Amino acid sequence: MHRLRKPYLVFLGDVALRSDAKTGFGLRDWCRDDVMGECALATAQVSLELPKMTPAEAAAAGAGSIVIGVAPVGGQLPPGWIPTLVAALEAGLDVVSGMHTRLERYRELVEAARASGAQLLNIRHCDRDWAVGTGIRRPGRRLLTVGTDCALGKKYTALAITRALKARGVKATFRATGQTGILIAGQGVAIDAVVSDFVAGAAESLSPANDADHWDVIEGQGALFHPAYAGVTLGLLHGSQPDAIVLCHDPSRETIEDHPHIRLPTLHEAIRRYIEAGSLTNPAIRCVGVAINSSTLSDAYWTRYRDRTRADLQLPVCDPLRGGVEPIVEALMA
Repeated sequence: MHRLRKPYLVFLGDVALRSDAKTGFGLRDWCRDDVMGECALATAQVSLELPKMTPAEAAAAGAGSIVIGVAPVGGQLPPGWIPTLVAALEAGLDVVSGMHTRLERYRELVEAARASGAQLLNIRHCDRDWAVGTGIRRPGRRLLTVGTDCALGKKYTALAITRALKARGVKATFRATGQTGILIAGQGVAIDAVVSDFVAGAAESLSPANDADHWDVIEGQGALFHPAYAGVTLGLLHGSQPDAIVLCHDPSRETIEDHPHIRLPTLHEAIRRYIEAGSLTNPAIRCVGVAINSSTLSDAYWTRYRDRTRADLQLPVCDPLRGGVEPIVEALMA
């Protein structure tokens, strides 16, 4: 399991679009106390509106890592970024990357890390062995966010529920399964990098035995209905053995994103199939709410859609970024 040194200095390179810096914005929005500042090249056109610091300044102030907060085209580091990352290693900062290309590919970074003793951390990769899943129940409570499709709010929903539980004084831990979630939490498993036979076992390790009143809130990945990513979803569902699930959905989609030949299930059908699959390792699994990404809906349409869906499903229906998740947490605690 990856464990990262905080606080972070976020490196933005020469980013031109806000959408390319979503990792940096995610860190700023969800773990602001762990982000010391930002560092960018002179040509960058996007800022997180955080203190500007050089790697040496951040290291002197107590930073532990410099995090690559943007996704470069092709997943490789542009040559112009290398000197800043070398300077960070020389200052004693670990370099943390969520890219598919490993940092060890760059000779200058390897040499600088060897000289300083700092680490090159590739959180998109998994270099340890996992046990296979056992299906044996373990103490503690668990909630898993699931979806009708990919990229529609499973991470943000899990983070919002964790925050709301803690605000109530409930013991809760966000369990990260993707690269941005790992950066926010400071630890976790990049579940899509685990060999398929061991996904359930990795999920068991990610959410281990705990106090009876403790909630692990597990970031979901993929979707049971996705032709490419259903496998990781099913392994995560079986291994996490959730007591509760929250279904995440984007009502503007009628088909799987980038797969227009595959229609999305109805919400009723999606819930039924997740419950059916999850009952293999937890027969008591239940759905406690639906989290909607309503970013494409007007205020009036969102209100009508929410109320109609709530009445149809007889479940809380919320947008974590448009009113919060309190109704879902109320149902979870009931």
